Amino acid sequence: MADGPLLRLDERVSRALLHPDRASELLADLGDIRVAVPVLAVVLVYVALRARRTGTDRWWVPATAGAVLMALVPALIVPLKELTARHGTHVMPPGPGYFPSGHTATAAVAYGAATLLLLPWLRTAWARRALVALCALTVLGVSFGLVRRGYHWPLDVVASWFLCTVLLGSLWLFLDRRPRSRA
Repeated sequence: MADGPLLRLDERVSRALLHPDRASELLADLGDIRVAVPVLAVVLVYVALRARRTGTDRWWVPATAGAVLMALVPALIVPLKELTARHGTHVMPPGPGYFPSGHTATAAVAYGAATLLLLPWLRTAWARRALVALCALTVLGVSFGLVRRGYHWPLDVVASWFLCTVLLGSLWLFLDRRPRSRA
């Protein structure tokens, strides 16, 4: 993170992609807590109410798991930022705290958890595929916007992807092992 071929590659990719504009700022904003977390909250309430109405045992567990996963994001990201103390791009104010990307992690976990929680309630394979594609495009859009705007180095974003893959994989395994309903 401080020197070496990976850092030089990171700087080259960042320079090639850097082009602050309104579109990249809007994409980056989709990873903001004020946008992503309310989307997840709506899905958590919907999934909990729907499971309760259908008589699912422990109907509240999937929604609670999604909320806990979202709460883990700052609990993991902030110490990693402190530990690495990586400086931002030349567009950002001087100072550490850019690695890994919190906005990327927020977007990936909020939209990813919402997707995982909604999948069992969708009836068609087409709807499930469309939801997964929308989630992936949103997270990729946020990631691209953060790098293009100059808020983060590309490796800050990639590090968050790896962390969130583990978090979302854990949620997927947890949800996959749960019984669906009383019937």
